[in-house]
Formats: sequence, C-alpha cells, structure tokens
Amino acid sequence: MLEAFVSGLLDVFAYPTFLLMLLGIAVGFVVGILPGIGSPGAMAIMLPFIFAMKPVEAFAFLLGMYAVTATTGDITSILFGVPGEVVSAATIIDGHPMAKHGEAGRALGAALMSSLVGAIIGAFTLAAAIPVVTPLVLSFKSPEFLALGLLGIAFLAALSGENKLKGVLAGGMGLVLAMVGLDPQENIERYTFGLVGLWEGVGLVAALVGLFAIPEIVDLWVKGTSIAETQVGKLGGVWQGIKDTFIHLGITFRCSMIGTFFGLVPGVSGALSQWVSYGHAVQSASDKSRFGKGDVRGVLGPGAANNSGVGAAMIPTIAFGVPGSATTAILLGAFMIQGLQPGPKILTEKLSLIFSMVWLIVVSNIITVIMCLIFLNQLAKITLIRGSLLIPALLTLVFLGGYADTNSYLALAITLAFGVVGLVMVQQGWPRPPMVLGLVLGPLIERNLFISYEVYRFGFLLRPIVLVILVIAIAVLFLPNIQEWTARRNALREEAVVANEE
Repeated sequence: MLEAFVSGLLDVFAYPTFLLMLLGIAVGFVVGILPGIGSPGAMAIMLPFIFAMKPVEAFAFLLGMYAVTATTGDITSILFGVPGEVVSAATIIDGHPMAKHGEAGRALGAALMSSLVGAIIGAFTLAAAIPVVTPLVLSFKSPEFLALGLLGIAFLAALSGENKLKGVLAGGMGLVLAMVGLDPQENIERYTFGLVGLWEGVGLVAALVGLFAIPEIVDLWVKGTSIAETQVGKLGGVWQGIKDTFIHLGITFRCSMIGTFFGLVPGVSGALSQWVSYGHAVQSASDKSRFGKGDVRGVLGPGAANNSGVGAAMIPTIAFGVPGSATTAILLGAFMIQGLQPGPKILTEKLSLIFSMVWLIVVSNIITVIMCLIFLNQLAKITLIRGSLLIPALLTLVFLGGYADTNSYLALAITLAFGVVGLVMVQQGWPRPPMVLGLVLGPLIERNLFISYEVYRFGFLLRPIVLVILVIAIAVLFLPNIQEWTARRNALREEAVVANEE
C-alpha cells in the first residue's frame, strides 16, 4: 500500500497528467462560478474527450474539474448572494452579510481554507476507509435514509433564527413544494397544473437563485450603493479568514466529518450535508446572535462540509459500483469507458490508480486555493463597484442559472416566482434556509418512507442505526432548550451569589 501511495503521487505530476488536471481545474473554476451549469453537466459534456486518454489522465481531467466546483461556487455565494453550485447555498447565509459589512476577503479566506481542510480530510478518508466502512455502507437501506432525512428536519430549529414557528412553517412549505411533480410510487401528477415542465418537480437551482439572489439584487437597487456598505476594515483581510479556520478548528473538523459521512452514504444529497453542517455550527456555538448577520463560523461549517464529501462520495462508487450522486454516476461512466470495473478487484489490481485519485483531489484543491488567494483581493474589490453597474450582470447570472437547470422557459418563471417569495419572506422576517431544507429533504423522506413502510411496516423504527440517528435528532431538537435552561440557571445562581455577598 505504501508503494502504491507513493506511486499514485508520482503519477499525478507526470506528463501529461498534471497538465490535464490543470485544464480540468480551469473548467471547474468557470463552472463553479456560473450558477446552474453544475459539475454533473460539465463532466457529462467533457466525457467524450477521455476515450483516447489513459485511466490516470482521464481521472486527472475529470477529478480536477469535480474537486474545485464546490470551492469556486462559494465565491459568487459570498460576493453576490448567488449560489454557483447547489452545495454552496448555505454559505450565503453568513458569507454574503460579511461581504456587505466589508469583510468579503475574510469570508472568502475562511471559505477557501475550510474547503481545503475538508477536501484533505475527505480525500484521506477515501484512502483509509474503504475496507473499514464496507459494512456501514452496506447496512444503510431505506429506513436509515429516512432517519437521515428526519435528522435534517431536526436542524430546522437551528436554521429558524429567533422565530422558531416561522422557521417550522417555512420548512413545511418547502416540503409541500417538494411534492410538485410525478408521484414516485404511482406516477400520478401532483400540483403540476397541467404543465409538463413541472413533471420533474421544482428545479432546486431555480428555487435557490430566486429565493436568495433576487431579494439581494432588489435591496442593492433600492439602496443605490455597492454590495459592501462599508469599506474593508482590518478584519476584512484574507489572512484573518484563514486564521479563523484554525481558531475555530473544532467546527471546521466536525463539519468536515459531517460532510464525509453524508458523502459516504449513497443517495444522500451533498446539499443536505451543507445545511446540517451549518445547523451544527449554530447549535454548537455558545453565542448565536451573529449567525445570519455575518458570523465567520457560518462560513466555515458549510465550506468544510462541501469539499470533504467529494472524496467520501467516491468510496461507494469505487468499492461497490454504487454512485452516491449525479457526479459520481458520471465518474462511474468514466470507469466503464476506461474498461475498469468498480468493485473489490479494482482495489487490489489498480491500487495505484485509486491513490492517484486521492492525490488528485488534494492537489487540485491546493492549486485552486493558492490561485484564488492570489487573486482574492481583486475579487473582493468587486463588492465596492457601484450597484447600478453590477445589477445587469447579476440578473443575467441569476436567470442563466435558473434556465440552465432544466433548459426550459418555465424555469425562468419559477426563478422569478421564488424571487417574489424571497422578497416577501425578507420583508416579513421569515427565514429562507428552512424552506430550502424542506425542498432538499422532501423527495428523500417521501421515497424512503414509502419503501420502509412497504418492506418493514413500523418495524423499521426498531433498526439499530435508525434508533441511533433518531436519538441524535431528538437531542438536536431539544439541545437549544437545554442550553437556554442551563444559561438561565447559571445566571440565577450568579445573582444569588452576588446577593449573598452583599
């Protein structure tokens, strides 16, 4: 294994593998910044180019592209409030307010460094965990996926801000909207109003860019200022954001492990790990007052989670031939094109290639972060440009993202409709993240609830892993109340001590 580990590293820097990786990084950088295209679409377009390549060259090109899209997607999320990738949406909640406060550099530095830490953790998880996690991955069936969905719902409390009732109602609205489309069991139309374009449901990208970006653009237009309402101060620097990653290393590491876990389990959206990581960052903080207003911890959590899942998602793909996401499904196609059969055989006969993949993820992210850090000050200055000059470009990005999701004009109408909903929610003080979480979780919960009940009836509730996840979900739900009760009790105790001393 040590020989294969070193051999894999040397293969990455061989010619033309390294140049192809750089080309993939360049494509991934553009794809990550432009909303709506997404890494699955870009990789599908590039797949025909790998026929004449050797396996390590093909995966250098594809993984270079795949590894950086989530990282660069954070850039537009922070600077403009427009998610470049679905898995970058949670970064908006605190990243964009930081940009408004003149701390764009700090937010970008934190996002990039936490992404790098997460990517390294996920990549070396891929290297170390294949023989260890085999029983875990194989033990996850529909009841366990359902329990993970319910765990996500439990984090609604953390995403609801100060008004828990509005948060729960917004999450419920998201779950209802997730039911639009064809019923997964009986193929019956639901809430489609006769529109064929809604058969596949509400496009998540169109909903995201409408819900988050359009209210920010309208706010920018009304104020007539730049995105950054104040000049970049001392704490607006990139290096402060990098230092924040290590100051809050506990959050960075824990959220990396959350992303790794969700990446490991096939069929669970990478977007879910971001929202769960953000919820964990909120709930684990003693002072929650800054979250949603520009807390760097709200950038570190999602930033670490989105990249740690990249390496982990490849474990079930390589070990069992079971892709965990749309992107890894395309990677599985790349295996077939190269004449490779995923499974136990590849882990023994092509171990050097597997370690090359590990190094490709690590090296791609290191190069991306270094290049971004070099140009970050220039990128951060975009937030100081007058809003009237930025708004046309931002609107183009928003509607391009909405259209590219399903390539239909109906997607433009959905983007606009969610923009109006987002505006109303902002005006009335309703939190938007719970609605997104409901949209993400709806299909996962509905599909696995039906299968779990059909196969196990109510016995699925007694499966060991389900019980463990449900206990964690209950703990997550009541943790804020316990923290408030503890804080109140400590305050009363301190008051009593002061009164006795007097």
